[in-house]
Amino acid sequence: MRLILFISVLLFAFSFVLIPQSKKTDEQRTVKPKITFIELGSVNCIPCKKMQPVMKAIEQKYGDVVKVIFYDVWTPEQKPFARQYGVRLIPTQVFLDENGKEFFRHEGFFPEEEIHTLFKKRGVTPAQIGG
Repeated sequence: MRLILFISVLLFAFSFVLIPQSKKTDEQRTVKPKITFIELGSVNCIPCKKMQPVMKAIEQKYGDVVKVIFYDVWTPEQKPFARQYGVRLIPTQVFLDENGKEFFRHEGFFPEEEIHTLFKKRGVTPAQIGG
């Protein structure tokens, strides 16, 4: 019985040494995005395809300040998101604040410059990126 307890304690102690720990600090792990940008579309829809580089640019320019999520609502797995967000046509962009409350919605292609304008009105700029 003592041997089993000893081995259990030993394995528990070694698990901290052998399992790599995350390199992010506690502060980095708790970064909450100021805006969540949800793109509801399909990889097979032409206007939706045009949104792909826009979403990538937003991710690169805003970093952790803006979280970008894409749902392909033409797939069986992600189709429920169309109903959840009340999608009438694709692409549809839904923007949520830091509390998860929708503050803006757009249907169709949404140019990157107009998204920057929307974010600026909310006090969010690319300069806020915190590596």
